[in-house]
Amino acid sequence: MDPIVYAGVMSTRTENRPLRTWLPWTDRQGRLSALRATAFALLFVPALMLLHAAWMHQLGSKPWTQAIHQTGDWTVRILIATLAVSPFRRLFDWSKLIGIRRMLGLGVMAYALGHLALYCIDMAFDWGLVVSEIVKRFYLTIGFVALLGLVALGATSTDGMIRRLGKNWQRLHNLVYPIALLALLHFALQSKIDVTEPVLMSGLFILLLLYRGLYRWKLPISMPVLAGTALLAGLLTACLEAGWYAVTSGVSAWLVFQANADILIYQDYASIRPAHWVALAGLAVTLGHGLRARKARPPRQARQTAAARAA
Repeated sequence: MDPIVYAGVMSTRTENRPLRTWLPWTDRQGRLSALRATAFALLFVPALMLLHAAWMHQLGSKPWTQAIHQTGDWTVRILIATLAVSPFRRLFDWSKLIGIRRMLGLGVMAYALGHLALYCIDMAFDWGLVVSEIVKRFYLTIGFVALLGLVALGATSTDGMIRRLGKNWQRLHNLVYPIALLALLHFALQSKIDVTEPVLMSGLFILLLLYRGLYRWKLPISMPVLAGTALLAGLLTACLEAGWYAVTSGVSAWLVFQANADILIYQDYASIRPAHWVALAGLAVTLGHGLRARKARPPRQARQTAAARAA
């Protein structure tokens, strides 16, 4: 993830800042930010939903296990939302969006730590058992490695650490992408039979990587290119789903891939799959980018007048 501002500028801005500027719902000038306040409030919604379900005894016969799964699911969801901040800031020319990235990242770390804490509670704080399970079970091992990575990123997300690490901060925080891969693999492995949501999250991750590639390789950001990117992400998601089931359960990859085409061949909209949601999400971004670009573009008459003056 790219730094919010350069370290030199950061150092001057952080000196003698009043306390109110550190509040999560204010900007760096200490003013109330509706965007930050909304993001901060939304981060508490999954936890409140979980507490309400626990209070109403709606977590089933194994409430601790269900709570572990839900906090893990939300960790991945918020992680994907965090990774979407940078490309969305560029695609929608929304510079203020970068202000909530650190907050979302800390939210990811908090839910990941909650995920581990609930697992330890479920194990009755038997630390020997906890450690042995993490070591012996592959999906727990990679999940724990991803957690350590998230903690490292969270601990170095402060302005002071950005100044101290300099260019190394950028290198460290670029590790968020392999960390996300580990988290998605952990998500899929622990889901066992039904990997619908892990595939969906993985497809959205692929879409975000493709957006990152467009800017990295300086490709034209136009509606046809974005639409093609959305369809490519959907195709890659379908291939990922087919390959996963083929490797883990022996189901024919071709049959799974065909299932993704049923919505086109038979217009069976009840069989919508993760690949379709990924493609639709990408097309929605394409439409939003087009509307934003059209709104930002000056009227034709004004462009003609400006061109005449320049001539």
